[in-house]
Amino acid sequence: MAVGIGPGTPELLTIQARRALETAEVIVGYRLYVRQISDIIAGQEVITTGMRGEVERCRRAIEAAAAGRTVAVVSSGDVGIYGMAGLLLELLEGEYRDNDLDLEVIPGITAASMAASVLGAPLMNDFVVLSLSDLMTPREKIQQRLQAVMPADLVCVLYNPQSRRRTSLFPEVVKQVIAERGPDTVVGLVKNAGRPDQEKWLGKVVDIPLSFIDMLTVVVVGNSTTDIVNGRMLSRRGYQLTGNDENR
Repeated sequence: MAVGIGPGTPELLTIQARRALETAEVIVGYRLYVRQISDIIAGQEVITTGMRGEVERCRRAIEAAAAGRTVAVVSSGDVGIYGMAGLLLELLEGEYRDNDLDLEVIPGITAASMAASVLGAPLMNDFVVLSLSDLMTPREKIQQRLQAVMPADLVCVLYNPQSRRRTSLFPEVVKQVIAERGPDTVVGLVKNAGRPDQEKWLGKVVDIPLSFIDMLTVVVVGNSTTDIVNGRMLSRRGYQLTGNDENR
């Protein structure tokens, strides 16, 4: 099983995901994510690796499953969005294709929807999600995608906007938003969305506090319909609110 554990707090774990974790014999995941579910998985065998150990832990998970054990590979958020579901499927159709194993994918609350709920309702119409991490995608490809998205007036959700090593791309994105959408474009920032130390910021793109941004921050860039209404971020869906019952 590939299991999305959501933001990492028990109340935001789906019933299906909790059941999968409780019934699995082996839990496999990144150390931080496994710690977040430690109260649920008492007694099971746990296999963890550090950052960039994804291939190793997925191989170990498949080998445990091939030995007849029930295995849950966990990812934060939704396991099918920048998570381990894709890598597991790649391995199962490649080097482990002779094992005749099936993969159940169990979704979780992804960072985009969690951050949107914290900010208000910014994803009411079409939107796009992009990761600014260049570990898997070349920086040039990320820049090409940003150049395609910004003029399209789509609300844009940015994952992994900045790290200690990677600090130059996000300021470029801010300049691009100002150039394409204007300095008054509404932007929301949520750090540690759905966790006890959650923080948020909401304002205009020209006022973004760059010191707030890190790998755990989700950035939501509004479009031409996005406003701040009573302290909440709102992208208007397009309903005709005339007071006429025919338009309700």
